[in-house]
Order: sequence, then C-alpha cells, then structure tokens
Amino acid sequence: MKAIYHTHGTCAQAIELEVDDQHIIQSVNFVGGCSGNTQGVSLLVRGQKAEDVISRLQGIRCGMKTTSCPDQLSIALAEAIRRIELNKGTNEQN
Repeated sequence: MKAIYHTHGTCAQAIELEVDDQHIIQSVNFVGGCSGNTQGVSLLVRGQKAEDVISRLQGIRCGMKTTSCPDQLSIALAEAIRRIELNKGTNEQN
C-alpha cells in the first residue's frame, strides 16, 4: 500500500511510504526536514516490519517539540497498517 501522510509539528511536511500486506516497509521518503537525517531513517527502516519500527520510533522528540520526524513516521506506519487490515477485511467479505 502506498500512502502519503501529512506530518504535524515537524520540519518535514509529509511522508511518502509503501508498506506491503505483510507489513514490511518497502520505501519511505520524507518531504522536507533535515535531509541527511531523514534519508538515513528512510534507509534504515526499509525491509523492516512496520510494527518493529513503530515500537522503536514512537515518542521520540526533536528538541522542545512534542514530536519528531521519526515519531511522525511511527504514526504514519500505524495508519498504513490500519488501512491494510481494513482492506483485507473488505476483500474477504467480497
């Protein structure tokens, strides 16, 4: 599933991501933000289970902000998993 998540409270404006039906992260691209850091995070999470990444990144803060780009990625991944599972349920009913 491909998705675009519009971030809140970070320098990055959005996160483009793709997660497969087994919840494996295929790609992540931050739009905006600190280029080196977001590129590094994107490469490190590729091929990982979304649930594992969520547990590691959830709650990370950036300076005095209540969130961060990694924290926003955890939210985006949780939303992607929710949509994948909803789609599975819809497809099973048809």
